[in-house]
Amino acid sequence: MEFLNPNFLIIIPLFMVLVIVKIFFYKKTSSVQVSSFNSLKNFFGNQGKIKVFFINALFIVALLLIIVGFARPQISSLDKDITVEVIDIVLVLDTSSSMLAEDFKPNRLEAVKDAAKEFIKNRSGDRIGLLVFGKDTFIQCPLTIDYSVLNNLLSEVTVMEPKYDGTAIGVAIANGVNRLRNSDSESKVIILLSDGSNNVGSIDPISAAKIAKEYNIKVYTIGAGTNQSITQIPGRGFVRNEIDEDTLKGIAEVTNAKYFRATDKKSLSGIYREIDNLEKSEITVSYFSSYQEVYIWFLIIGFFFLIISEVLRAYYFRKVI
Repeated sequence: MEFLNPNFLIIIPLFMVLVIVKIFFYKKTSSVQVSSFNSLKNFFGNQGKIKVFFINALFIVALLLIIVGFARPQISSLDKDITVEVIDIVLVLDTSSSMLAEDFKPNRLEAVKDAAKEFIKNRSGDRIGLLVFGKDTFIQCPLTIDYSVLNNLLSEVTVMEPKYDGTAIGVAIANGVNRLRNSDSESKVIILLSDGSNNVGSIDPISAAKIAKEYNIKVYTIGAGTNQSITQIPGRGFVRNEIDEDTLKGIAEVTNAKYFRATDKKSLSGIYREIDNLEKSEITVSYFSSYQEVYIWFLIIGFFFLIISEVLRAYYFRKVI
């Protein structure tokens, strides 16, 4: 049980002190002349004391219940304490035109989106954000635990317009770091997927990785694409596969993470599952199903006892209120 206004409970010990003082130090006496004390004692016996004790006890209990009622007691139903794994994650996806290549079915971008959705589905309680990049980086979704919104925004991801086409890996990492650097989470992760090499941008990828390390951010890197030297892109002709694995490996090593190579949709899904298993940050959370207000019952019973005590005092014990 918890109390919304616990300050009222301070009145209880003060009230009990007053009761004790009244019982032991303040006794109201009166006198009456009778012909024989023995006959009076035989007539009343101990009934008078019992009646006085009962009416006073009822009055005290009533006031105590009313005080507790004013303190607003609530009953919380605690389901259980469970351990959950919480982490801040930013997904950074390459959306340059080469992501339309069909070596992954139906194409690289759609395969990556499906794998990312599966990864999101397997997380619980994590804050996950989404950045997309080509020549520039764009925030598709800030850090959130609303996975339905995140998945909807992920579904809307398309390749960059020609004017934004390119692969600025260093800038993308720097923007991911900017999203995580003020996070209070102990575990912060960037998962960067690219199918090319850094060919634009003012920030070198390794330099960006060193910045990430300064903020204790791990950068897992995924190189997506087959080992074919040339890949056809619908509507855009052929492009050469130029995954800069050395740079992607270097980024991961600098930040104490790992580099993965995905050559098909199945291996891509397996990589996300491995990252899911690697990154665990446990905290204990107490789950409460509801709070039930019970103060009204204390007040009802308290006022009921108070009324009963005064009615008995006035009529049964023949004392005018």
